[in-house]
Amino acid sequence: MALRQPISRQRQEPTIALINIVFLMLVFFLVAGTITANQAGDVNLVTVADLAGQQPADAVVIYADGSIYLRGEPVDVQSAVLAMSSDTSDVVRLMPDRDLPAQELVRIAGEFANSGAKNIVVVTERGTSQ
Repeated sequence: MALRQPISRQRQEPTIALINIVFLMLVFFLVAGTITANQAGDVNLVTVADLAGQQPADAVVIYADGSIYLRGEPVDVQSAVLAMSSDTSDVVRLMPDRDLPAQELVRIAGEFANSGAKNIVVVTERGTSQ
């Protein structure tokens, strides 16, 4: 009686070892994240949700039609730069209307730069996700 040769089976890859390594990495990062010290300590951070937004001092307001106002009075770009240059700050704050086209805002900011404004800042409203 002849014995049959055993059927050779291919060894499957040990997926348990891979799962163990991933689990150990997960545990390591969870522990490492909880060990880090709290930078704030017992400090209670400021809440700004209840504050009313208001216009910054001496901001140049640009309405949707392109009209420019400084301190509530209509002005042109040269007058605004001259008025702002007399202040101690060298920053010109532009506060555009939401409906002002972006091309118009870029054009007006370019006029401010050509008129001698060194630092031009566009003031925007910070969005909150609630």
